[in-house]
Amino acid sequence: MNEFMQMFNQVAPEHVSTSVKLLLLLTVLSIAPGILIMMTCFTRIIIVLSFVRTSLGTQQMPPNQVLIGLAMFLTFFIMAPTFKEINDQALQPLFSEKINLEQAYERASVPIKEFMSKHTRQKDLALFLSYSGAEKPKTVQDIPLSTLVPAFAISEIKTAFQMGVMIFIPFLVIDMIVASVLMSMGMMMLPPVMISLPFKILLFVLVDGWYLVVKSLLESFQ
Repeated sequence: MNEFMQMFNQVAPEHVSTSVKLLLLLTVLSIAPGILIMMTCFTRIIIVLSFVRTSLGTQQMPPNQVLIGLAMFLTFFIMAPTFKEINDQALQPLFSEKINLEQAYERASVPIKEFMSKHTRQKDLALFLSYSGAEKPKTVQDIPLSTLVPAFAISEIKTAFQMGVMIFIPFLVIDMIVASVLMSMGMMMLPPVMISLPFKILLFVLVDGWYLVVKSLLESFQ
């Protein structure tokens, strides 16, 4: 990557802007899904929303497209300050030919590293640092992205599962109560899920569940 940037910096200044825009456009289009999933809050959000649907037992309601769309817009909302800083500190100076590609890469990595490190557990980061044999970084900016990204990813997955379990518990209690009542009445052939589903949906609506879930997600990134 560094060798490519050094070679790219040798391009004539008058051609830099157009070349950089084309390069960034192709790069973003090719790796955008990976960046969205692994370097933003998207992973935590989509896992928690999936837990909500599973705990309700509504099968495909809301549909996958709705959950993914909601997760994407929540991601853009939460990541807006980080994206704005990347645009102001790296992209705009690069397009104005005030800095080269290597400097833009370094500037762009600063806010994204700060965001990921804030939500990465020290235990997870230490795992990848020890495996790679790297020295303990003195600052956040000393952490290589190749180490920080997987550590951030597994930290996000654990946090999402912790939130998912807390969402699952009240609906599990309803299922257990309904199953116990049906067994005591001798109605063993009637699926408990069929009876508990309306009660779970009613409870979720009465407590304004989507508001509480989204509020918890937003507060978890503060």
